[in-house]
Formats: sequence, structure tokens, C-alpha cells
Amino acid sequence: MVNGIAKKIGNCLYEIPRDYKAGMRVPARIYASEELLNSMDNAVFEQLTNVAMLPGIQSYALCMPDGHSGYGFPIGGVAAIDIEDGVISPGGIGFDINCGVRFFITSLTFQELSPRLNKIMDMLFARIPSGVGGKGIVSLNDKQFDEAMVKGCQWAIEHGYGIKDDLTFCEENGCIANAKPEAVSGKARERGKEQIGSLGSGNHYLEFQIIRDEDILNRDIASRLGITGNNQIACMIHCGSRGFGHQIATDYLDQFISVMKQKYHIDIPDRELACAPFHSKEGQAYFHAMNCAINIAFLNRQLIFHIVRDVLSQVFKKSPEELGIKLIYDVCHNTAKIEQYDINGKNKKLLVHRKGATRAFTKGMQGIPELYREIGQPVLIGGSMQSASYILVGGPMAKEAFYSTVHGSGRVMSRQQAKKRFKGRDLANQMEKSGITVRTRSFSGLAEEAGAAYKDIDEVIDAITRAGLSIPVARMIPIGSIKG
Repeated sequence: MVNGIAKKIGNCLYEIPRDYKAGMRVPARIYASEELLNSMDNAVFEQLTNVAMLPGIQSYALCMPDGHSGYGFPIGGVAAIDIEDGVISPGGIGFDINCGVRFFITSLTFQELSPRLNKIMDMLFARIPSGVGGKGIVSLNDKQFDEAMVKGCQWAIEHGYGIKDDLTFCEENGCIANAKPEAVSGKARERGKEQIGSLGSGNHYLEFQIIRDEDILNRDIASRLGITGNNQIACMIHCGSRGFGHQIATDYLDQFISVMKQKYHIDIPDRELACAPFHSKEGQAYFHAMNCAINIAFLNRQLIFHIVRDVLSQVFKKSPEELGIKLIYDVCHNTAKIEQYDINGKNKKLLVHRKGATRAFTKGMQGIPELYREIGQPVLIGGSMQSASYILVGGPMAKEAFYSTVHGSGRVMSRQQAKKRFKGRDLANQMEKSGITVRTRSFSGLAEEAGAAYKDIDEVIDAITRAGLSIPVARMIPIGSIKG
């Protein structure tokens, strides 16, 4: 037993039994090394065992090695819930609906980019809004915003912000179904329609990276993706639905709290796990609004990607094709999606809540681009702004975790703790000295994102690899970071 709670049942896999706490419908499982498990705050165990009480939950409540406490669910949490007799819970998706990562590579090398990096960073910092309350690249009227909520990335392509191939290499082709604008409040609309194409703040970023020869971890899969090493330049964009998704989550959490006990007789020990039956009027309304936010987040990353592509073309005076710019993938890590699974011999439709966890479909599965069918879906894992990031694919044991894996490093220090311990200007100077060019709207915000506030990304990736959920493909080193 670890912490007197969790028993080791596999390689980097621990279980808290169903009889640990009255009301648990399934056991709780945590993927982690012993060191990572012991470093998790106690609230993770409390929250995860509460998640195991949700009506309709199947098999286990899960937490990934980057897990830490969040709102209701731990961040890094996964819960698969039967849509016929189960619930939908905004706490299992998060306030930044479809926070996710877009990753692209180029044929440029560090030697080619380095002399121009400062100019590129200045141009991007000027063109891509970031920071708390930052406005977006486009400002839409009500009709345009309704269209964008339904079409996602397709809206961008139709209006000249990208090319058709961009849709191919995006989860759900950048447009999830069942998005209904009528389920979105006026307040959410007002917060959202002027923020499209912006990074926001917190842990969101645009980061240039290099891929060195020694950091290619699976040469066969890397070569199929076009990753060659040799100090190859790549770029990662991490952001979500911003204030729009936050307001949708807030609106429906308030609704669910008011109806959960009185109308649906659901008793959960933590009001932050407020939920409603999936097929109820309230549950369906939230699902439709959530999907609108998913599409806006896809669109958000598409617009930012389009600007980065345009700036690189301007600086190098070459077309995106000549620069070898290739979108590898865009994937969510804050969603709830309907997927089919065999549970005790029965084929069931489950609503898989992933909060700070990434979908990791394996080779041969539908729902990923045809080009990746033989290798599996790319999984994009951002580290801290001072550490490496990774690209993975689904591993041999991914099905046991409802095809889910980590989403990043995971915090070990709260934002307030980090701000007390670090000074943003000092961090920026340290980053510059270590070879990472940085631009930020807020030095206070930069302090919150200090590398030391996060777990060791290499340890997290090692744990998830040993657990069999993921196969590492390549490791990327930061050289330039734009923060909100």
C-alpha cells in the first residue's frame, strides 16, 4: 500500500478499492511511479474516489501521472460514463473546454532559424493577442459567431485562414458534431466572440522547439511523421476556448447544482462534481453548448497557426510548402466525447470525460487520419516553458485507460506558491541565458509558470510508457516561448 490508500497492481499502476469509501461504484486507479504517486497532493485521492461515485461510471475512475487536484475532478482525470443511465459533469471537462495542443514541423533547422528568431518572435507577439482579457484576431457579429460555433476550423478555411489539408490533421477534423448555439447564453457569447484567435494567459503558450537527433525515440514512427531530427524546427500551440468555455462551464454548473438533488435525486459528496443525467434536458443543453466551445477552441488554434505560417513565410520569403511546414496534429485534453467500448461483454456508448488527459487511439482505429492508421494517433504533450515536450502515440495498454494518456507535466506548486517563490523578470533572464527567447504580457504570470512549479516531464513520460499507455516518438526542446 502507498500512503495507506493505494495498492500496486501493475507496472506504474495503483488501485484504491471500491470499499475504501461508501458510495464508490468502481475502484479508483492511478497511473504513476511510486515517486510521482507520493508527490501527489492528498486532494487527488479524495477527488478521484469521489469521481468513482458518479452515476453510470464504468470500470474505474482514472488519474494519470501528471495528476494534481482540480475543480471536482483531479486534473489528469478520466471517467467513462454510460450515456443511457449516467451523467455528464462539467467538472470532468474543466473550465477551459477543449484546451488542447496543435503541433507542426518544418524543414528549417535551428541554424537557419536562430538569426531570425527575435524578429519572428516580435512579429508574432504583435500579431497574436495574449494575456488576461486579450481580444482575438477576428471580431465576429452574432450570425458569424453562430456559424463559427457549429463549423469550427471549417469556418476558418472558408474565410481564408488556412487550407483544406489543415482539417485532415485535426481531431474530429476540427469540427465536432452536436454543437447547438441556442444552448449558449448571451453572457458566454459576449465573452467569446471577440477572443477568437488569442492565446490567453496561464499555462497557454506558443513555443518554437528543436528536435535533435538524440531526441528521436522511435525512428520508424518519427520518419513516418516527417520528423527527421538534425535540429529540426517545430512549433507547439497550447490554448483553448478561453472566456467562452469558462462561461459555459460556469452557467451549467450553476444549473446542475440547482437540479441535481431536488430534480434528479443525485447525491454526490462534492458540489464541484455537479452533474445531470446525460439524456436530461439540462444534460443535453450542456453537451450541445460544450461542443460549441470545442469548435471555438479548434478555430482558435487554427487562426493562430495560420498567422505563424504567414509570419514564417514573410520572414524567409518562401511559401509554407518551401519551408516544409506540415501540421502533425491538433488534439484536445479537456473534453467529454461519446465513444464505444466493450464492457463485460456488452457494447456500450460511453461519455468519456478527459480533464487534463489526452485521447490516445492506437493503430488501426477509426477516428484518426488515414495516414496515421498504421502508427496510431499522435499524442501531443507539453512540458513546462523551461523543459522538453513530447510527441507520443497510443501504447499496447491504452484500451485499459479508455485510450487515454497524460497531457503535460502536471503542477507540483500552486500559482500563488510559484508567484511567492519566483520573480518573472528573473525567470525571463534565466530563460534567455539558457537559450530560450521569451515574450510575455505579464511577468507575474510568467512567475506562475516557472519550470520548478511543475513535475519532471521525463519522469511523467517514463511512467506512462512503463504503464503501456503510450509510446514516445520524439522529445522537443524549447528555444522560443510566447506567454500570456
